[in-house]
Amino acid sequence: MKKHIFNLTAIFQIFVFILMSYYLILSLFGMYKKKRRVSYEPKKTFALIVAAHNEEVVIDKIVESLKGLNYPENMYDIFVIADNCNDKTAQIARKFGVNVYERFSKEKRGKGYALEWMFSKIFKMNKKYDAVAIFDADNLVSKNFLMEMNGYLCEGYKVVQGYIDSKNPHDSWITEAYSISFWSANRLFQLARNNLGLSNQIGGTGFVVDTEILKKLGWGATCLTEDLEFTCKLVLNGYKVGWAHEAVVYDEKPLTLKQSWKQRKRWMQGFADVSSRFFTKLIKKAFKERDYVAFDCALYVIQPFVVLLLGASFLLTLAQNTASHGLHIFIINYLFPDYICKIFSVLQFLLTPFVLLLDKKLSKKMFCLFGVYSLNIFLFSYFIDSDVAFITIALAHIGYILAFLALNVSLVGEKSCKIFLWYLLYGVYTLTWIPITIQGILNKNNKEWDHTKHVRQIGIYEV
Repeated sequence: MKKHIFNLTAIFQIFVFILMSYYLILSLFGMYKKKRRVSYEPKKTFALIVAAHNEEVVIDKIVESLKGLNYPENMYDIFVIADNCNDKTAQIARKFGVNVYERFSKEKRGKGYALEWMFSKIFKMNKKYDAVAIFDADNLVSKNFLMEMNGYLCEGYKVVQGYIDSKNPHDSWITEAYSISFWSANRLFQLARNNLGLSNQIGGTGFVVDTEILKKLGWGATCLTEDLEFTCKLVLNGYKVGWAHEAVVYDEKPLTLKQSWKQRKRWMQGFADVSSRFFTKLIKKAFKERDYVAFDCALYVIQPFVVLLLGASFLLTLAQNTASHGLHIFIINYLFPDYICKIFSVLQFLLTPFVLLLDKKLSKKMFCLFGVYSLNIFLFSYFIDSDVAFITIALAHIGYILAFLALNVSLVGEKSCKIFLWYLLYGVYTLTWIPITIQGILNKNNKEWDHTKHVRQIGIYEV
């Protein structure tokens, strides 16, 4: 029996290790950023669409931001969808002289339906646009956004995603965790795939779509993650989503764990729904046509199940390491010498801070502090025996963190120390994905839209 447990867990753990190695190797290609050598004059015309539901607090800031873009005013128009609003969203937007369309539908609620409704109206207008750009009402947009997108469209891309940044990264530990997650994904996921010629993923906001492609394929994406659904449709039809690293959209992140939980649960519901409908199609295309782009997209859409695999692997490893006599469970550490595992753990810990350093989200001094802190894995293995009780090891780690934080206050100040502490809490944020994913999978057929309320006014000049 013990042998069977060991063999079964070995197969499982090695499978998860191979899957994670794929993601890790792929992410390394995001360490560099190609320089664009060609500069394009404004050529493309744009319809900028802002989807808003009861956004009277923030709607003026996104409209101001869009009206201030460095792009010829006669080459883009702004359209605000006041979707099922019962506040002053529409009235405030009209004061800026933009196009405001009010929509009311109790049955078809949600951003996907609102966008599909707006697209059909734009297609029928006398004035024609080369592309449409999608934004959320809480966004702020960098002045160069349309110039960057114009360049990529001139190069032949039909769909391009911009860099999604955070406009309130230091409001709470949750906003910091969100921001770290997005900053990391922009490099390790989006830029890496762009460098490899794979398809990027639409991020829900800050993206442009060629109008003719939109007419040809149809939006038809009305689930809780309409961006992912449309990405799958593009890949299945032989198109790739481009990546504009310098076209920045600032997005407001939830302030509390409760708000974050609800939003991420909705994401996982949408992911589970899309994966159930598109994974098989993408895999068939990948093997039938030897299409690596489709294969990579297929792996991305099953993200909820990958999270569960990682969670199960983590729990098995934790159980084996904390059991007094072992549970005959295989763990990946058995494949490598101890010093290799320790070095890998340090590099893994420093990967995200290094990415933040590359995009100037973290100072060199703070990165060095992270480097010093990561050496604890060698210190603890030297001073604490492996047979010491788990509670003793946990208390030793807590003591080390507190001592390190006290040292940091004297060296870099309270603000930087807070950022360091919040980065450590990023691990807690990451672990919460496991129960959130389980809820999302169980509720994947619930299509009811859960709106995230925005309560802060932040102008583009403040970010």
